[in-house]
Amino acid sequence: MTSGRLSTLAAAMVIARRDFGAILFSRSFFFFLLGPLFPVIIGAMAGGVGQHVQQSTERPELGIAMQGEQVDAMLAAHQTMSGQLGNVLPKLVVIERLEPNQSFDAKAELAARKGNIAAVFSGTLSRPVMTGTVGQIEQWRGPMSMLAARALSDSPKSYPEVALVSTAASTAASERRGQLLTAQAAQTLLFLLTMLLAGMVLSNLVEEKANKIIEILAAAIPMDAVFFGKLFAMLAISLVGIAVWGLTFGGVLLAAGSIGFGLTAPAVGWPIFVALGIVYFAMAYLLLGSVFLSIGSMATTVREVQTISMPVTMMQLMVFFLASYAMTQPGSPVEMVAVAFPFSSPFAMMARAAQDGTLWTHAAALAWQGLCVVIFVRTGARLSRTRVMKSGPAHDKGTKRSLFSRLRPA
Repeated sequence: MTSGRLSTLAAAMVIARRDFGAILFSRSFFFFLLGPLFPVIIGAMAGGVGQHVQQSTERPELGIAMQGEQVDAMLAAHQTMSGQLGNVLPKLVVIERLEPNQSFDAKAELAARKGNIAAVFSGTLSRPVMTGTVGQIEQWRGPMSMLAARALSDSPKSYPEVALVSTAASTAASERRGQLLTAQAAQTLLFLLTMLLAGMVLSNLVEEKANKIIEILAAAIPMDAVFFGKLFAMLAISLVGIAVWGLTFGGVLLAAGSIGFGLTAPAVGWPIFVALGIVYFAMAYLLLGSVFLSIGSMATTVREVQTISMPVTMMQLMVFFLASYAMTQPGSPVEMVAVAFPFSSPFAMMARAAQDGTLWTHAAALAWQGLCVVIFVRTGARLSRTRVMKSGPAHDKGTKRSLFSRLRPA
């Protein structure tokens, strides 16, 4: 004989199809699609966030490759003039002390992308040569002419002309800055979408709980299946909304004759980066949604939901700040913590995809995040069944128990 009770997976799919169809074809779905207009306005007003990331980027360095005594003269002049010119002068890094008649290939040095070097200063003090991207060497041309003149004489009467040699490819410094901005943009978009859409899980569950529908479902199928089904239904609805917004926004850009934002290509390439963005959004949504489901299942009123969900929202903001800071410290212990902590892991790994081309770390991170989703959903379902759905004297008499009393051990 076979049991008539559905498996957890099959029951979850039934719940997911039911919720997905009910929400997608409801009149309120149209107003849901209008929701992003408000975060867009807020995001435009908070445009100063990009400036914070820009300040977190390492200061570009100018490499020096000259004969030993000339290198010493440049460093001494730099130390003397740094107090007068402040941030106008670049940070100097000695690449190599050349022997007389020794050749040096500045373009090859930049192509090697070592450290944070944005340009190379070579040649001699009287006939210096600066190699790098056009914008960077034009910016440093005047200050370096003054610095070379000071290295030649304590009281210079003329300034040597700095010959500029531009490189077609970007330097390590410019590419890192560009990838950092790409990482920040991806993190911000991922966070805004997650916070905007995850709240639907709460409202849906509280509504069905008030109508006693959740109790009927819990009596018919495993509570785990109810939670998983609702999570995946809400995720599917969110992806539909994102697809509509993306197509609309893309259409506006095409009509305006622009299809890009000037962002630097991520280290993993745009196709993989976009695919990872979709997957990491799903994981961030499922992780936060699993917490919201647990809250909604144990709350009896909207006020209780608002009271207990506010700390979760504030915690998510702190998680975003942690991931944003870790983004500027790749390979550091802070980034390792952000990658390991489940709720910040999708944001931290999204930033890593923009700055590091290694792919196996994403497979490991996604496996870890998926495991955490399963643990959180099962824990929330168990709490809901043992603390909310159980019957007993208090339930039979209709006495009210607060959310916090349900959380206390039996």
